[in-house]
Amino acid sequence: MANPAHPGRMLFVNIPVADLERSKAFFAKLGFSFNPKFTDETAACMLVGEHAFVMLLSREKFAEFAKLPMADPTTHTLALYCFSVSSRDEVDTVSAAALAAGGSKADDAEDYGFMYSRSFFDLDGHGWQVMWMDPAAAEQGPEAFAASMQDADTPA
Repeated sequence: MANPAHPGRMLFVNIPVADLERSKAFFAKLGFSFNPKFTDETAACMLVGEHAFVMLLSREKFAEFAKLPMADPTTHTLALYCFSVSSRDEVDTVSAAALAAGGSKADDAEDYGFMYSRSFFDLDGHGWQVMWMDPAAAEQGPEAFAASMQDADTPA
């Protein structure tokens, strides 16, 4: 059974950054904007979706929230962050912008037909993936979408 929707819920992901202004400039070059009501000299609220946000926090601010020591993202992976865009071309555009803004390439493009993605590391070594998924595959699920595509290719 599918999980029921939770209207009104918002997602806030908190990540530490070494230089908040530099990180804000990096993500602005990828097309992200920030909510000034939740942005100050220690934190920036980056809008990712209608109800999804990434809080870029100075290391000091992050340490106030964290209950455990911070891991070094250049030697440990604790999470990978993925966001969607509206087209395959936009995947390439955003990925190229990340590299041009000082990010580093994580791997080559992954193309599954119904989904296309590229990955990069931000200025602090956090792993990001930018992806596009065919809207029909997102609606039906990848297996049902693949089956429907095979049925469409089979002569009657």
